[in-house]
Amino acid sequence: MRLIDLSSPVDASGFEPDPVRHEVLDPRAGALHMSAEMRTHLSIDFDPDELPDGEFLSLDTLTLTTHTGTHVDAPSHYGSRAGYGDGTPRHIDQMPLDWFVRPGVVLDLTGHGTGTAGVDDLRREFERIGHTPQPYDIVLLHTGADRRAGTREYFTEFTGLDGPAVHLLLDLGVRVIGTDAFSLDAPFGDIITRYRRTGDRSVLWPAHFAGRDREYCQIERLANLDALPGPTGFQVVCLPVKIARAGAGWARAVAVVGD
Repeated sequence: MRLIDLSSPVDASGFEPDPVRHEVLDPRAGALHMSAEMRTHLSIDFDPDELPDGEFLSLDTLTLTTHTGTHVDAPSHYGSRAGYGDGTPRHIDQMPLDWFVRPGVVLDLTGHGTGTAGVDDLRREFERIGHTPQPYDIVLLHTGADRRAGTREYFTEFTGLDGPAVHLLLDLGVRVIGTDAFSLDAPFGDIITRYRRTGDRSVLWPAHFAGRDREYCQIERLANLDALPGPTGFQVVCLPVKIARAGAGWARAVAVVGD
């Protein structure tokens, strides 16, 4: 088998609406820190220069949201109440792991501009690739947005799904929908412009709000979907980090392609 990395990095040097802070304690600073901690808490004097090269261990401290880099949105991200089950949406640490190791289907939406793709667009893709997603398939939307990762335009120029398109995939039994864009919904500016023009509340983040009535997860900020060998024939592995009571978790998403 071979593995294709579908993840975008957490990179403090790129633009983020919620900036990432990445602080590094290098191996020399780690040695000094360890020596000081031993003296303070254990009353042990230890000269860090006795260590090989006078170094101990590095340590990275990051301050960021769970929606930075490739991540999985949990149902609790969409709202505090659910219209299914006992009415309480699950957090990311409560989701079944087998949702995130499944056959993948990639749909090409690269011909669309900023805004939304709809039911007809998805049905045309099903016909073109000769495959309709099956229950629990992981559907990946290749919009080409990852080419702008690290820039302001990454957050303002991309294609999302409208509400009926999301419901079409959920009707087919899909429980995880992924995108290489910042969001499964259209950009904020596009949404607000259409809402002010029409007064139609259904254009307000329909992909996310669909999750208030139907349990499903999104994978946002994927990358390299153009490296997949075809629209099907691969497995997606996108296990989210187990963060207690969180609405999302970072994931190292990969495609597994058999020989």
